[in-house]
Amino acid sequence: MSGDDDQRKLFLCLQSLSLSLSLSLSLSLSLCLCLSPSLAAALSKLDPEDMLQASVREEKKLLVENAKLKKDIAQLKLQLQEKQRRRTAKALFSPAPPPTASPAPKVPVTHLSSSSSSRKGEEGGARPGSDSLSLGAEPRVDVSRLDIRIGRIISIRRHPLSQTLFVQEVDVGEPAPRTVVSKLGMSPDLEKLRGDLAVLLCNVKPCKVRGVVSQARLLCCSAPDTQIELLAPPSGSAPGDRVTFLSYPGEPDKELQAKERVWERLLPDLQVDVRGVANYKGCSFEVKGKGLCRAPSLTCCPIT
Repeated sequence: MSGDDDQRKLFLCLQSLSLSLSLSLSLSLSLCLCLSPSLAAALSKLDPEDMLQASVREEKKLLVENAKLKKDIAQLKLQLQEKQRRRTAKALFSPAPPPTASPAPKVPVTHLSSSSSSRKGEEGGARPGSDSLSLGAEPRVDVSRLDIRIGRIISIRRHPLSQTLFVQEVDVGEPAPRTVVSKLGMSPDLEKLRGDLAVLLCNVKPCKVRGVVSQARLLCCSAPDTQIELLAPPSGSAPGDRVTFLSYPGEPDKELQAKERVWERLLPDLQVDVRGVANYKGCSFEVKGKGLCRAPSLTCCPIT
């Protein structure tokens, strides 16, 4: 009986395995029918044992291809790491590029007047004139190009050839006084003006006025009724003090060139404001550490 039981058990195991295989094949066929009718029809004609062997072969093939892909991926990773290592080493040990040489500065061309005297007490020697232009550059046109200084009127007399012009000798802090020809109105008090401080434009080109060479320009303000007043420097000023403008720093031109018409272009913006302070576009005429230049009595009028 024991032998029959063993045979029965073996038969039941084989029957169960066969049933499981049939169910698996049926499920596969059903799935194939859902996906592709033609594929399902082809599979239905195959022998189950052949299908099982084909499945095993396909699985082995996939395992081999998977192992090959893993090997290829590992090799690619190694190659990438090697390239990154070489690039890092090259960046660390390659010599730095030589610094780019800056272009040589352009040498400005300065214009000097033979009649202008050297400025007293100027430190560091002569500086290049701010009227020098680089090729292709637009020249700036603002009040910093004007050499405006304080001067003291040493003497004053009428021009020998004109009733409306006057000739002054003015100390502007140089070894010799400058001769200035000015139009001061019809009847100025000459004695009162003698010894007074005034504000002068000193880098104008010397020119003859009725036979007298004028080397500077007295700055005045005028009212519509032809009243003319000389601008007054702040108290404590001395001949040679320079008038500066806080918003317009820089060195003035050695000499204003007539063809550029700098003075004529700046003149409309030179005004005396409501406080009587001389200014350029709202920026005051200032002697550093001493104060502002003003008109003695006029307000809201042009500077000439």
